[in-house]
Amino acid sequence: MSIKSLIPNAVTSLNLLSGCVAIIFAWHAGEQYCGLSGQVWAYIMIGAAALFDFCDGATARLLHAYSEIGKQLDSLSDLVSFGVAPAMLMINVMQLYSDSPLAYGALIVPLCGALRLAKFNIDESQTTEFRGLPIPANALFLIGFCGWISRYGYPGTIPSLIIIVLISLSMVCNLRMFSLKFQNFSFTDNFRRYVIILAAIAFIIGFGLAGLAWAVVLYLMLSAADSLRSKR
Repeated sequence: MSIKSLIPNAVTSLNLLSGCVAIIFAWHAGEQYCGLSGQVWAYIMIGAAALFDFCDGATARLLHAYSEIGKQLDSLSDLVSFGVAPAMLMINVMQLYSDSPLAYGALIVPLCGALRLAKFNIDESQTTEFRGLPIPANALFLIGFCGWISRYGYPGTIPSLIIIVLISLSMVCNLRMFSLKFQNFSFTDNFRRYVIILAAIAFIIGFGLAGLAWAVVLYLMLSAADSLRSKR
């Protein structure tokens, strides 16, 4: 095995490590570290994991270093960084406002995430489109939801849990969702992708971090509209 083939896997491992650190900070969400709360550091580390998740695929394409091990390692890393870490963050953020044991219902996130990734790994059709919400998008929604709670207030444990369950189930539904990866920069070919990017920027300007959640909701709505048009 050449060193070149190990580089993408090393980047994927950084995704995994970022997710592990995010979990540690999530359990100290209300404490301060270097002027930032553990909650914010968890956001940062999940964001770093997303960056590494993007870079490992780009690195593999650039070096022509694809491998089955890399594919499996990527899914395992994504489960930790975008499934377990956001779930731990949600549990601890909810417990900042309420000591209800219902907060642990957020564990449905990694359960649905694991099923989502397992289905993805054996489904050869999910190349230009997906079935169900991708797990990184789910993580972005939950970060946005945490941002919404911080900015606008806690809606209550049961309403929060309902939202978490619904977004988690969206990962394992059969809704066809278009890929957000650009194959080229053509406006016609990528119209929906540009809409999502511009909307996300507008949502973040208008709602702060909570805008991420609205961007994911828009992604779901556009995908649902596409699915309805294709059925007609």
